[in-house]
Amino acid sequence: MKPPISVRSNGVRLLMVAAGVAILALSSRAQVPMEPVPFTLQTLAVLLSGMLFGWRLGLLIVIAWLAAGAAGLPVFAGGLGGWQRFLGPTGGYLGAFPVAAAAAGWLVERGWNGRRPVHACAAALIGHAVCLLPGTLWLSTFVGRNEAVANGLLPFIPGAILKSVAAVAVLMLVGRRK
Repeated sequence: MKPPISVRSNGVRLLMVAAGVAILALSSRAQVPMEPVPFTLQTLAVLLSGMLFGWRLGLLIVIAWLAAGAAGLPVFAGGLGGWQRFLGPTGGYLGAFPVAAAAAGWLVERGWNGRRPVHACAAALIGHAVCLLPGTLWLSTFVGRNEAVANGLLPFIPGAILKSVAAVAVLMLVGRRK
């Protein structure tokens, strides 16, 4: 099955990657400052990259965004950039983002889409779990297991549920336009 937004032209794909990187950068700016991990809209944008464009293009978008951040562009939370972000407390979340985009996109391509909202929500929740679990494990090496769960996992579960519902709404809207 095709993703909701199917692109054949390489030129259009390149534009989609650039637009996806810009949207991810903007989603990083929408944040609620928390320590040691801020609450942002990054996971919504990451998951929608895969869910809307398919697992391959979604993966490419997220990798391009991470590469821009690693190169020092201010595309991460708080307008930060630099490869050091991958070695800090949020590195596990960043490293999991490509896998989350690919997993959610892969599920959508297999029918877990806007025509099946419960399945699409499950795909988004799985994508969030793919982000939160390795992120929390990595964070635990900095702050300990209990604090990582208390501050790097549990506060993000309600947001993951809300962002999953939002992702389904977007999928349903895009599906209606076809």
